Amino acid sequence: TSILVAQNPYDSDFSGRVAFTDLSEIDRTFTCCRKEFLGRNGNTSEPLALRGRGLGKRNGTGADPCAVLQTVIELDSHEEREIVITLGQCESLSHARELALGYRDLRAAKLSLDQVVSRWDNQVSKIQVKTPEPSFDLLLNGWLIYQTLSCRFWSRTAFYQSGGAFGFRDQLQDSMTFVYSDPSLTREQILRAAGRQFREGDVQHWWHPPTGRGVRTKMSDDLLWLPYVVSFYILKTGDKSILNERVALLDAPLLTVEQEDCYATPVVSTELVSIFEHCTRAINRSLTIGSHGLPLIGTGDWNDGMNRVGVRGQGESVWLAWFLYRVIFDFIPFCESPEHSELRELYSRHAQDLKVAIEKHAWDGNWYRRAFFDDGTPLGSAINSECQIDSIAQTWSVLSGAGNPERSAQAMKSFDAKLVCRESQLILLLSPPFDRGGLDPGYIKGYVPGVRENGGQYTHAAIWAIMANAEMGDGTKAMEFFNMINPIHHGRDQATCSRYKLEPYALAGDVYSQGTHQGRGGWSWYTGSSAWCYRSGLESILGFQLLGQKLRINPCIPNKWKGFEIAYIFGKTKYNIKVDNSIGLSRGATRIQLDGIALEIPEIDLVDDGKDHEVVVTMVKHRSGSLFEPIPINRQVLLK
Repeated sequence: TSILVAQNPYDSDFSGRVAFTDLSEIDRTFTCCRKEFLGRNGNTSEPLALRGRGLGKRNGTGADPCAVLQTVIELDSHEEREIVITLGQCESLSHARELALGYRDLRAAKLSLDQVVSRWDNQVSKIQVKTPEPSFDLLLNGWLIYQTLSCRFWSRTAFYQSGGAFGFRDQLQDSMTFVYSDPSLTREQILRAAGRQFREGDVQHWWHPPTGRGVRTKMSDDLLWLPYVVSFYILKTGDKSILNERVALLDAPLLTVEQEDCYATPVVSTELVSIFEHCTRAINRSLTIGSHGLPLIGTGDWNDGMNRVGVRGQGESVWLAWFLYRVIFDFIPFCESPEHSELRELYSRHAQDLKVAIEKHAWDGNWYRRAFFDDGTPLGSAINSECQIDSIAQTWSVLSGAGNPERSAQAMKSFDAKLVCRESQLILLLSPPFDRGGLDPGYIKGYVPGVRENGGQYTHAAIWAIMANAEMGDGTKAMEFFNMINPIHHGRDQATCSRYKLEPYALAGDVYSQGTHQGRGGWSWYTGSSAWCYRSGLESILGFQLLGQKLRINPCIPNKWKGFEIAYIFGKTKYNIKVDNSIGLSRGATRIQLDGIALEIPEIDLVDDGKDHEVVVTMVKHRSGSLFEPIPINRQVLLK
C-alpha cells in the first residue's frame, strides 16, 4: 500500500497500536531518518530534502526517527491539483491500511472533513456573541471551546507538554466550560474523577488511562475540585441526580511521613459510594487546620511549585482557605435533609471559623498574605524580600465571597499597583520573583525569575483577576485585563509577533516578564486558562447566568459599550438576546422583555418549544440612584 507505519513495542500500554501517514499521490519516496531529511547541520526552516527529488527510503530502528513522504507535482499554467495527506493511529496494521486507502479518495476525504467541520460548528454555536470588541467575539465564538475540548480534554497533550494523563483538578476545571454546549461532558468527567479518589478522601494528582497508573500526593486542593465542580454543574443544569450516582473508591498504601508522593497503580475497590459521599469525603479530609486556623497546604495547593511551604505538615494556605470556604458555601445546600444536619452544622461552623482566621492572621496591611511556612513564617507579605504579594490570595478574597469588602477592595488596589504591568501588557502571578532569597518555597524557585509561576504571567491566575474585577462591578478594568491576555492582541504586528512567538488564536499558559524575554509566550494550547477565559468572558463580563431552566443576564461591561448581543440555542429553541446600555453603565439593574412582554422579575424561564424568541435586556440605574446589585443566587431555593 506504500503507507508509512510506525510502532513502539517498548510502550507497555500502546505497543500494539499503529501510527501511519499517507499521501493520495501514488508516486512518492520516503525516509524515516531525520538526518537525511534535514541534512548535516540542517534545520526545519531549510531542510535538505526540499532541495532535490527523491528520498533514500531509510527505515528501521536505531536511527533518529521521523516520518517523511515526498511527491513531486508538476502543474500547467492555471492548473489546480488537490492532495490528501493523512495522519492517524489505530489498533492494527490492517486497520491502518483500510483507513489510509479509504482517504486516498478525494471525495471521501472531503466528505469526512465536512462532517468534522459540521460537528465543530454545532459544538461552538450553542452560544454566539456580538460585542463592540471583535477580538473578544472571536475567542468566545469558537477558539476557546476548541482549544479546551480538542487539546485539554480529548488529547491532553501538546507540543509544549506531551502527556496524555488526566489531571484531577485540571480536567474537572476544563469540564465546567461545557455546561452550556454539552453538559454530558461535565457529568462524565465528574464520574471519571470520582473514580480516582482513595478511601481516605484524597485523590490521584494525575493518572494515565487505561491502566489508572498515576501519582498519589499530599497536594491539598486537588480533592476539593470535585465538590466545587459538582455544585457548579447542579446549579447550571439542575441535575441533582448526579449526587446519587455510585462510583468505586481506590485502595492503595497510605503515604508515609517521609513520602511526598507515590507513583503506582492503585486497586479499584469493591466499595461503591455516592457522588455525595465522594464530595463529603473530600471536604472532611480538608478540615484539618494549622496553628493560624487555616487549611494545611501540604506539598502544594493550586500552585504545585510551592511544594516545600508545608512539606513538614504544618504549613498553611491562605488561598486554600478562600477556596475551601467557597466549596463549603456552594455544597451546604445539598446537606439540607435531616440525616445530614450534623454535617451541615459542621460545615457552616468551619466556614465561619475560616473567615475569622483569615481576617485575624492573613491580612498584611494592604493585601492578604499567601501562606505560612511550617515554622510560621509568612509568605506573600511585605516583610518578604521575594513574593511580597501573590495574586490569587487577593482575587479569591473576592471570588470566595468571604473577604471583608473594604479589605478586598484594598487588596485588589494593591494587586493592580504591584502585579499589573500595563507597559508590557502583563498580569503577574507574584512579585518580586524568587531568586536569591533565603525562603525555600519549592521547585518554583528553580524557574528563572519571571518565567512561569515564578513571577511571570500565569494566565490561569490572571483570568481570576478579570472575574474578581467583574464581581466588584468594574467592567472597564475587567475588559482591560481580558484584552491584556487575549492572544490576538499579541499578534497585531511584526514586532509583537516576534516578541510573543506563539499562535495568536490559542491562549498561552504563561508569558515571561523579565529581561530580554519580557512578553514572550511560554507555552500554548495545553493550559487550563482557555476554559476559565471562556467563563470570564461569558459569565463575568457578559453576565450570562444559566440556572437550570432559568436564565439571567447581569452584565459587567465597559461603560462605553452601548450594548451587545447573545444568540443562545436551548435544545431546539433559539433565544436572540439584545442588551441595551444606552445610558452608559458598567453594571446596573436589568429590565427584560421577552417577545415584547415585560417580565416582572429579570430572569427568563427557558422553554424548548422549537421557536425563536426575542429578548431585550435594558441596563438601568436603580430607583434610588445607586447602582443595582445583581439578584443574589439563592442556591437553597433553586436546588429545592
